[in-house]
Amino acid sequence: MPRILAFVLVLATIVFVTAPLFTPPFTGYDPGAFPVAIPDPAVQPAPYAFSIWGVIYLWLLLHAGFGLARRVHDPGFSRVRPPLIVATVLGAVWLAIAGASPELAAGVIWVMAAAAVAAFLLAPTEPDRWLLSAPLAIFAGWLTAATAVSTGILLGGYGILGDTASALAMLALVLLVALGVQARKPRMPVYGLTIVWALAGVIVANWPDNAVVAYAAAAGGVLMLAVVALRRG
Repeated sequence: MPRILAFVLVLATIVFVTAPLFTPPFTGYDPGAFPVAIPDPAVQPAPYAFSIWGVIYLWLLLHAGFGLARRVHDPGFSRVRPPLIVATVLGAVWLAIAGASPELAAGVIWVMAAAAVAAFLLAPTEPDRWLLSAPLAIFAGWLTAATAVSTGILLGGYGILGDTASALAMLALVLLVALGVQARKPRMPVYGLTIVWALAGVIVANWPDNAVVAYAAAAGGVLMLAVVALRRG
């Protein structure tokens, strides 16, 4: 069974990584799909921030390949495979879902994030820090932020909250979740630093037009950096 799961994870990761080649380019939810059209949601990071996917894809491939080649029966690698398979399989179809139904995509990304965070929390930090815990940390961190972004866009798009209010609510949610997760994995700062990367993207996207959101994201980033530094100290 461990070898089968390791092989399935490699296949699922390859499909996940190559999925963007077979789906239409995704540049965000179509504002016209919502009753309240918001061309540039305040909760969404600047476009450059999404370049982190290149690092995530490569690191997950290295994790899966190393696990199959060298750590088939390792308990640490074995524990994370089931939730990671769930996250990567859902990730492989998420782009196609997002283009058709923002509501369904928001639900799917919550499940993806939960699975990725579960895998990260199950992974021992040592040994194999950079091929086991770290790739799961960056994946879980970005999905934590992406879940809040997706939800915030829906809240604003359906008029449940205003654009700024939805952004502030989701920034608070990201920090609440991220601080809790980071507290459980104090020796793996990659998770917290990924959250900071996302918050920096929100600052860039909102400055200077929406200073309230930019300042809130900056405060969250400083808090996250402080927790990462103190927990490691």
